[in-house]
Amino acid sequence: MRMGKMENNNDEKMSLFESKKGRGRMIYRVFGSSIFVGICVIWFYRLSFIPKQGQIGRWAWIGLLAAELWFGFYWILTQSHRWNQLYRNTFKDKLSQRFDDSELPCVDIFVCTADPTIEPPLMVINTVLSVMSYDYPSEKLSVYLSDDGASDLTFYALIEASNFAKHWIPYCKKYQIEPRSPAAYFKSNISSSSSSFIKDSHDQARAFVIIKEIYEEMATRIEKVTKWGQLSEEDKSKHNAFTFSHWDSSWSRSNHHTILQIIIDGREQNGKDVGGCTLPTLVYLAREKRPQFHHNFKAGAMNALIRVSSEISNGEIILNVDCDMYTNNSQSIKDALCFLLDEEQGHEIAYVQFPQKFENVTKNDLYGNDLRTISSVEFHGLDGYGGPLYIGSGCFHRRDVLSGRKFGTKFEKEEKKENRERESVRELEEKAKELASCSCEKNSLWGKEMGLKYGCPVEDVITGLSIQSQGWKSVYCNPTRPAFLGVAPTSLDQVLVQHKRWSEGDLLIMLSKYSPAWYAYNKISLGLQLGYSAYCLWAPNCLATLYYSFIPSLYLLNATPLFPKVSSPWIIPFVYVIFAKYTYSLVEFLWSGGTVLGWWNEQRIWLYKRTTSYLFAFIDTILNLLGVTNSAFVITAKVTDEDVSERFEKEIMEFGTTSPMFTILAVLATINLFCFIGVAKEVVVGKDIARVFETMPMQILLCGVLILINLPL
Repeated sequence: MRMGKMENNNDEKMSLFESKKGRGRMIYRVFGSSIFVGICVIWFYRLSFIPKQGQIGRWAWIGLLAAELWFGFYWILTQSHRWNQLYRNTFKDKLSQRFDDSELPCVDIFVCTADPTIEPPLMVINTVLSVMSYDYPSEKLSVYLSDDGASDLTFYALIEASNFAKHWIPYCKKYQIEPRSPAAYFKSNISSSSSSFIKDSHDQARAFVIIKEIYEEMATRIEKVTKWGQLSEEDKSKHNAFTFSHWDSSWSRSNHHTILQIIIDGREQNGKDVGGCTLPTLVYLAREKRPQFHHNFKAGAMNALIRVSSEISNGEIILNVDCDMYTNNSQSIKDALCFLLDEEQGHEIAYVQFPQKFENVTKNDLYGNDLRTISSVEFHGLDGYGGPLYIGSGCFHRRDVLSGRKFGTKFEKEEKKENRERESVRELEEKAKELASCSCEKNSLWGKEMGLKYGCPVEDVITGLSIQSQGWKSVYCNPTRPAFLGVAPTSLDQVLVQHKRWSEGDLLIMLSKYSPAWYAYNKISLGLQLGYSAYCLWAPNCLATLYYSFIPSLYLLNATPLFPKVSSPWIIPFVYVIFAKYTYSLVEFLWSGGTVLGWWNEQRIWLYKRTTSYLFAFIDTILNLLGVTNSAFVITAKVTDEDVSERFEKEIMEFGTTSPMFTILAVLATINLFCFIGVAKEVVVGKDIARVFETMPMQILLCGVLILINLPL
């Protein structure tokens, strides 16, 4: 949908942003209503023509009725994403006119990593360097790297990055380059003689060669120690200003004290770049871990960062990004501040969520990684009902809201700047270390009423829901130039495991005290409730989808029709709903910037997710609720084999490691192929083509589509 008439705004000139309703809303509502009528007719048909007791296909028919009831119910939930779409535009020029640099709020940026093996240190520090280089006053930026793997390799890489930042940040700001991740920037400008430099001055071309050489030297050193898996004494001696003594013989990843070092402090000489300008504060944190304490995964790391940063920099705004999500737009902070500092509506906004985009997505998006429909359509729909979900990365929060401030209450910022000026770096470190200890949260409200919520693999979603249920609003900002770019999975097993974790966490929310069905009842709008529920009920879709994928095809073998005949008028609602739903889906996908083949690939992944990821998520959730298993946080690998990467770029499906999920997919594909061949053989031998296509057209069509969509198998 295009942007339409702007919402009422009492003072357009003063507002730092504008909100526009999606154009064509009424047309879509009429269209959607017609599909709903068709769904109701299908339900009526199923209820009216249930085979009598003893007839073949009675229970199959009842099963299809149950599946279609679920599909219809779930379709209704998804309409909340399309019924009231809202689009936002920011006015950064007005922000600059209203606030000078000294009046802008301080921003603390959290980058989280957990395993140097699957999240390589070089990738992590590229993200760190990108957020250190924002087009924002450096003295108001503080960057914190939370290393839940407590790796000396990551620490070493961060020290190397701090030295490179002294050259990189002035280069970024002098030449106003994009993106500001060194690896991404140099990849987009393969050499200084490339076409992108034709318009550049000789000065920039020379500077490019110099900065690229410095980066490659740093990258070589980091990759060398990463490959060896350990640091030599020579490597440590080159950075004797920092201590590596924490990583002694008693250290282990799951049993160690807090490691906290302020690597760059703007008050000191090492806190200046090559031009003498102040650098952003840079802090390394590996919170304390002990076997007897549950560390609460990423939520625990984020809460430790909130406490530690409150002692060191105490920025009013907090941005958190995953370690693979580098900033692709140096203006993102100002985009977010246009919402948070708006005089008319800013006081109601708790967080600003940017979409997750990926740099390595291919033209036809083989694995549906780009979540194109969610980012371009559905989140705009949620924004129209009070704001999007918090999705764990690329989100700007108000510190006071995360720290427990209730909506409608005044919050006085605890001013620590003067005290900090009098304290040395070592004194600050020692005070802050206590806030990252295991005992710090004992008998406290952290994880309950303060910080991110505990008890769920998708802690971000329940945290956002809790904030919105207090009366706060959130905003979805989707600028033309993506704010953040990450690394998408490059093999099918990684994709399915990732969606298994997401859908399992979402279902746990639906069945917990934080369920949008009852926890948020009368606290958020009905449209937002339905929107949350659509995501929280991803996993149960597996049952209806599996049934529809197997049963109609199996009943082809004994020529039992489960759908209306071609000559029956009852076939009309089936044809209309299928045609209208998938035609609109295709149009929506193309409008979002996709391709026809990309849409087909997304339909395939839709089927694979529902029959494998969601099934295992559903089973694990039930077992978890029964106390048989516990929830686990699975990290998606950010590094891939070179051969796998080549196949990914050529859009050749890579299955990765052996998985029970592939067994289900193989069985589904084989059974449908077997059934289709069986029917074809019967038609050829029996020469009764007309009768078969007259009585079972829908089953033949369904079976044929399932075969086509499974061709990669």
